[in-house]
Amino acid sequence: MLKKIILLYRKNLLHMSVLAFGVSIAILAQAYLIVAIIDGIFLQGVQFADVIYLIGILVFALWIRIIFRSFINKIGLSIATDVKIKLRTQLLDHLTNRPVISNEKIQSGERTSYFLDTVDEIDRYFSQYIPQMIQSLIIPVVILTVIFMEHWSTGLIILITAPFIPIFMIIIGVRTGDKSKEQLTKMAAFSGAFLDTLQGLQTLKLFGRAEKQRERIKNSSLSFRDATMEVLKVAFTNSLALEFISMLSIGLIALEVAIRMIIIQDTTFTTGFLMLILAPEFFNKLKELGSAFHSGKASMGAAKKLEELLDEKRERVKWGSKIIEKDSPPKLELHEATFGYEGGAFQSKPMSITILPFEKVAIIGPTGAGKSTLLNVLSGLFPMKNGLYVIDEIPREQVSEKSWFDKISYITQDAYLFSGTIAENIALGSGQKHEHAQIKMAVKEAGIDEWIQSLPNGLDTKIGEGGRGLSGGEKQRVLMARAFLKKPAIVIFDEPTTGLDLQTERILQTSMEKLSEQSTIITVAHRLYTIRSADKIVLVEQGAIRAIGTHEELWQQDVMYRQMVEVQQGGTA
Repeated sequence: MLKKIILLYRKNLLHMSVLAFGVSIAILAQAYLIVAIIDGIFLQGVQFADVIYLIGILVFALWIRIIFRSFINKIGLSIATDVKIKLRTQLLDHLTNRPVISNEKIQSGERTSYFLDTVDEIDRYFSQYIPQMIQSLIIPVVILTVIFMEHWSTGLIILITAPFIPIFMIIIGVRTGDKSKEQLTKMAAFSGAFLDTLQGLQTLKLFGRAEKQRERIKNSSLSFRDATMEVLKVAFTNSLALEFISMLSIGLIALEVAIRMIIIQDTTFTTGFLMLILAPEFFNKLKELGSAFHSGKASMGAAKKLEELLDEKRERVKWGSKIIEKDSPPKLELHEATFGYEGGAFQSKPMSITILPFEKVAIIGPTGAGKSTLLNVLSGLFPMKNGLYVIDEIPREQVSEKSWFDKISYITQDAYLFSGTIAENIALGSGQKHEHAQIKMAVKEAGIDEWIQSLPNGLDTKIGEGGRGLSGGEKQRVLMARAFLKKPAIVIFDEPTTGLDLQTERILQTSMEKLSEQSTIITVAHRLYTIRSADKIVLVEQGAIRAIGTHEELWQQDVMYRQMVEVQQGGTA
């Protein structure tokens, strides 16, 4: 994820590369000027006034080095800030749009930890690791090139010893990423437990469970402490190893230069002193990369944790002929549910039904059997008198009304359209603000883009109250596009094709098939030939569920179903 993000900032990376090359030139100029000033004053015996201009140039080179580095850091910080804003926006959109039951299972403190701690941890990848990586790829290469030009034997020692630093960085970095991810997981768990305790403190006190909860928070805190100490231990080990390798390498270079200057005498003071200045600069950049690499791997661990949430790589399971993802959409269960109208106009018998994720469920039966009322109970529009309605093992009453209805689209033959444009009526189905391009995409997915283009003003065509100006089939098309824009977890149809011409009905059936790829479909149907592909058919009679099964199962096992099909289709299965 981080690699994909950084590619979006190629221009910023180019600017940092140019500045890093400028820093390398400033470092070389600084080294040559220091050698020239020392050699001139202490060995050549020149007057201080004669080298004052060199000191001025040296100060200028130092300022260039400082200024260019500060600009590199500033660019890194600006990238990090922009990325954090976009990640938090993306995270907010994801948590808002994901299935309601999935959100119910995440504690508030854990969600807060994702927004604050996890995203902040990613900051260091862009503000520290990337700027340092660019500098460590350019500056040491430039310095090593000059070292080989001036003193090849020093360059050879560096080539032999320097690779130990990146090798050790890779070994340590793997552990850092894993430990950092573990630390953030423990932090999220601790945040969730702590916020839960604060919110329910009064209840805990009343039931005498405060002491037990305190112990739980203590254990969670200690677990987070231990994970943090593991990360710090890896960081200190990394720093120690880098210092050891750098000091050993610089010591070998100093020994080699001393031997060549004093014993072999094939190296001048100027060259030897230059090597002793440039070698530490070379290894300092690698050490800084090592420290930044530790931060980068920690950020990668945080990014992996965030990516797992954003990608929602759920466990996939086989159900019938489909491969589905657990937990999206939710599993619906009615247990011995009874419902009815006041005054005894309609009273159901106890009904039990289970609807699995991505199932296509058809509810059929004679007029007045209770089909639409059952549909309203499943959608949450009609209350039960007795029984239990469970959504992914959570009682329906414990799920907030807003979040539940945000995940449902209800399409009926008499659904209301408001005065305004078609685009406004389509966008009405979603609580979010949508761009015109998104509405067009929903129209295309619903298969009604040709019809929209045939209208005088396309999506901006105005309609009257109640959809005045549109036929019944055209109203249904608008409702279908509304469902595609909302992308609900559950789509409920109440006799949507009744009274429509064959062509419009075919368009709606195709759209319903597309919606079933991303949603659970529950429909009440009068035309039985439209429900052959249903995964589950619920046959309702006189306020009770008479039978549940596929078309083939009911055709073989239930006389009433077979008679209904024969009446409508001339006796063929």
